[in-house]
Amino acid sequence: MRMRPTSATMASSIAAHRLHMSGRSNLAKCLQKVHNFCHRRVGTTAVPVRADVPRKDENSEKDGRLSFYAVQAHRQEQAERSVLINCHPKTNERNIPKLLSLHGEIKKYFIYESYGTYAVVEFSSQDSVSSLLEEATVPSNNHESMVPYKSRLLTLRGLTEVTNQQSSKQSHPQTTIPINELIQRLSQDESIDQQIISLTEAYQLTEENSRLRFLVCSLLKDIAAAYFPECAIKPFGSTVNGFGKLGCDLDMFLDLDDVSGRNLKTPKSGLTLEYQMKQATSERAATQSILSVIGECIDQFGPGCVGVQKILNARCPLVRFAHQPSGFQCDLTANNRVAMKSSELLYLYGQLDPRVRHLVFTVRCWARAHGVTSSIPGAWITNFSVTVMVLFFLQGRSPSIIPTLDHLRDLAGPADKSVIEGNDCTFVSDFDRIQFRSNTETLEKLLCEFFEFYATFAFSKKSINIRKGKEQNKPETSPLHIQNPFETTLNVSKNVNGTQLERFVALCQESAWLLQQSDTIAPKGGRTPTPWGLATLLLPTQVAGVKSRKKRKREPASERIKSLLESLKNKNQPKS
Repeated sequence: MRMRPTSATMASSIAAHRLHMSGRSNLAKCLQKVHNFCHRRVGTTAVPVRADVPRKDENSEKDGRLSFYAVQAHRQEQAERSVLINCHPKTNERNIPKLLSLHGEIKKYFIYESYGTYAVVEFSSQDSVSSLLEEATVPSNNHESMVPYKSRLLTLRGLTEVTNQQSSKQSHPQTTIPINELIQRLSQDESIDQQIISLTEAYQLTEENSRLRFLVCSLLKDIAAAYFPECAIKPFGSTVNGFGKLGCDLDMFLDLDDVSGRNLKTPKSGLTLEYQMKQATSERAATQSILSVIGECIDQFGPGCVGVQKILNARCPLVRFAHQPSGFQCDLTANNRVAMKSSELLYLYGQLDPRVRHLVFTVRCWARAHGVTSSIPGAWITNFSVTVMVLFFLQGRSPSIIPTLDHLRDLAGPADKSVIEGNDCTFVSDFDRIQFRSNTETLEKLLCEFFEFYATFAFSKKSINIRKGKEQNKPETSPLHIQNPFETTLNVSKNVNGTQLERFVALCQESAWLLQQSDTIAPKGGRTPTPWGLATLLLPTQVAGVKSRKKRKREPASERIKSLLESLKNKNQPKS
């Protein structure tokens, strides 16, 4: 029989799975200074899944959780002390620290496979990086067309395996496991709650992958710094908001705040000196010019950067390319501060309660398995829209699991004030100000009722708004309306057509029904466990009857969908 956890058991399980960050007390004071300095700077951070991120003083933040800005500063500092090395496939992993430790203490290193074998090596000091680069040489060849560009992406030669010596290389995966393998793993779990937790653990960004993403940003910053010495390139979006899946794109932001005069310095004397600068016709034109130059440098001189596209006439101009050494598809933008605040907001929601991340990962995996979302632009629902739908659902629980954005704004202090391009992006960043409620609903119940909630949601009349946490009248005729949390006049799901929305609703109906059936009970044993529970929801054959709008009109409605809708209708009727 499947084990159904009680509320007390679930509360204990939630506590056990909270993401604590282990750290070192000797860095606490230093990190506090970094946090205070960065507190209201626009920035991003990586979510430490199993990170050795230093913890601040135990009383400074609930459960030892670090602020968005503190973790971001720590990750960037790690990247500045790191190098990326292309190794021979037969290189013995143990030989790498022996060789490189001649330049200083190595804090961490790991091996991974991409278009070759690579090692990420983090030193304890940036001086060690400088020492290593001084020893590195430019390849001697007769090809005059090669550009002698120096970077922290290096190639290690002459260090291969001794004959008959077995390699000790342990490669860290940078992509998710296939869906069939995931279904097999989930089928072995004993409860749906455990299945949801297992899915999150299998799909979330690893410590190594987060380090690699920040290192790629740091390597690109070295290129941009030739023109803007005080610039920074920071990741945002899925890489840092806590909901990133292994293999997701790397979205980056060229931060010119220290160059553009946004962070003005007070003159130390009566003498004022100013740089001589050219003026563009608009901020957009300036952004396009900057990205055009940086994109050209990445294309011509960026080691491992291929397929560079300068998409400068988009609503948000960007440079798109593939970074072969890491295997990441990269998008570089500039002046995209609202998106940065969205990343911070999602990070905060994900840290408030572990069930938030578990449910988002599960629903997004379910949506991708059935083609509700896609990596190809089109009329599909996006991952961001799916995430907002999950947040909206959790805000409506009784008691609510996460607060509304308006409530987070009301809790904000003077230092949290943020207005970007006329949009109010203010919300509290201090976890100590946010009160937690005693909702102990299980993950199984939340997942089932998520599907029930959207199976009967009045999409034709209502919009989704996480600022208010309640249904609002639609301000436009788009099939699906999800208000942008900060640019409130925008609909983040405007691209979704009626056919895709109807398919999403039908899938919710089918999935809610499946979770209520007896075949979701875990099998008692066997060498090859039968898919059950969440694993059943990920099987494409289970939703083969969910087709396009025109095809469904020619077919009789599914009896099980009818019974589900009838039960939901009876459930919502007031008792006499």
